[in-house]
Amino acid sequence: MALSVREIELRDIDLLLDYWYTSNEEHFVKMGADIHKLPKRNEFHSILEEQIITPIQEKKSYALIWEENGVQIGHTNANSILFGKEAFMHLHVWNTTNRRKGSGVELVKKSLQFYFKNLQIETLFCQPYALNPAPNKTLEKVGFEFVKAYVTIPGSINFEQKVNLWKMTRKQFISS
Repeated sequence: MALSVREIELRDIDLLLDYWYTSNEEHFVKMGADIHKLPKRNEFHSILEEQIITPIQEKKSYALIWEENGVQIGHTNANSILFGKEAFMHLHVWNTTNRRKGSGVELVKKSLQFYFKNLQIETLFCQPYALNPAPNKTLEKVGFEFVKAYVTIPGSINFEQKVNLWKMTRKQFISS
């Protein structure tokens, strides 16, 4: 199984949107999201197109595609980007058949080089839903440092929830 990571391209948008718009409400709740807060598909498509063409220093969101044997299986994206300083990462494996196989750790590790190099950040954060064990276990295995648990609304499609805040600094990344 060959795992790879690359920047999102226009050809990936429909597959990424299929993940969001074909996932059931149970999956949304498991990741701490509210299916009813998704923007209309065409609006989301425009947002992603804009994100792809925006210069790196000006991006509000930066997405990477995860592939297994050349086939797209998920994505990671960073938002709340303060170029040269920090960003918040999100992790999404699109299909249940690709989850729980252990590939998340390798894909996150491969993604880190894009985030630290291209966004020139000093700190990468991730704040997954505390009740979703998969991303929390993955972050720990990758070497992220647990900072704290707290209650927040972490994003525009999320409900109020307890999250676990994890961080990795550039120094930790370089030494790992």
